Amino acid sequence: MFRFNGTPQEVNLQVIRLTVPPSSEIWLLILFDESNPSAGTEPKEARPAARRTGRTGAVRHDPGVVRLRAELDATKESLQAIIEEQEATNEELKSANEEIESSNEELQSTNEELETAKEELQSTNEELTTLNEELSNRNLEMAQINNDLTNLLSSINIPIAMVDNTLAVRRATPMAEKLFNLLPSDIGRRLSDFRANLSIDNLDNLIREVIDTLTTRESKVQDNQGRWYSLRIRPYRTGENKIDGAVITLVDIDEEQRRIARLELASQYNEAILETVREPLLVLDAELRVREASRSFYETFKLTRKKIENIPIYELANGQWDIPELRELLEEVLPKNRRFENFKIERAFPRLGRRTWLVNACRLERKGERLVLLALEDITFAPEARPAPTPAT
Repeated sequence: MFRFNGTPQEVNLQVIRLTVPPSSEIWLLILFDESNPSAGTEPKEARPAARRTGRTGAVRHDPGVVRLRAELDATKESLQAIIEEQEATNEELKSANEEIESSNEELQSTNEELETAKEELQSTNEELTTLNEELSNRNLEMAQINNDLTNLLSSINIPIAMVDNTLAVRRATPMAEKLFNLLPSDIGRRLSDFRANLSIDNLDNLIREVIDTLTTRESKVQDNQGRWYSLRIRPYRTGENKIDGAVITLVDIDEEQRRIARLELASQYNEAILETVREPLLVLDAELRVREASRSFYETFKLTRKKIENIPIYELANGQWDIPELRELLEEVLPKNRRFENFKIERAFPRLGRRTWLVNACRLERKGERLVLLALEDITFAPEARPAPTPAT
């Protein structure tokens, strides 16, 4: 019981325990409900008040109570709406929680994939590290090989130049730089851009022909000082057997050419002697086969070059030269001594009849080949004036 506007009032007090999910916090709802006073218990002060009002139940229709009841109904409705909203929110939260759980599972799966990708990436990084080490080692090897090649080319006293498929200079030795008028900074320029110190006009065509046909070309050229070189052009082959230019080599053959020229001159000189000497002469090889003969020999014995060249001396003139003493001199005495002189033979030769000859022989060497020179002297008409054969050292 409490007083309201100075009048005692009796109400029913109701306390409701509430919780609002998902929070576990406890709320208390207090409801005040006005009720009629029981008979015999109403306070004395209330009776006169009731009589003063002139009607029964005025308290029940008190405006304050009506307002409280309206507020209570509104509160109930609001609470019910809140509860419904809370339930809807709970459903939404439950759905969101399920979505979060699904997302969590997806994230977990993604995390596992990321872990796998991380392991693969780590493995790839290890492979890249190994590859980088191999590349680093390969670069060191290539640098060493390049240094070795540079030092090798610098120390070779042979003109060597390398060009690519466009005939641009790739490498050159110092001797090649001198012959082709190259500078170290000219690497990468076409070889035809330089005026070489060589008497050759079609070098580009020769190089292009070697690259196109994959054949080696060789020719003899001279420099501006008249020195002879053997020009050799070969295809440049890579490790994969691909053609990537050409290699030009110049070998100094000046001394060889001059020696050949001297030998040719000597050969011409010998041929001139064989053509002009009046005595029959024979040149035999190491196997005693006829290599050459003088004009006088052909004319004297009525023979031709075709019939005696490369024929053993013992088979000439139907075996007339197969004399045991001559064979002994040629096969035994001559190898030990430089020559023998005045060996006399007397035979009947076809178309000549019986003749007497003095044979003189000496050893020769021409172009590294061992030869024997036989000189014949006809003493048919003065045999008594000739001495006996005597070997000479």
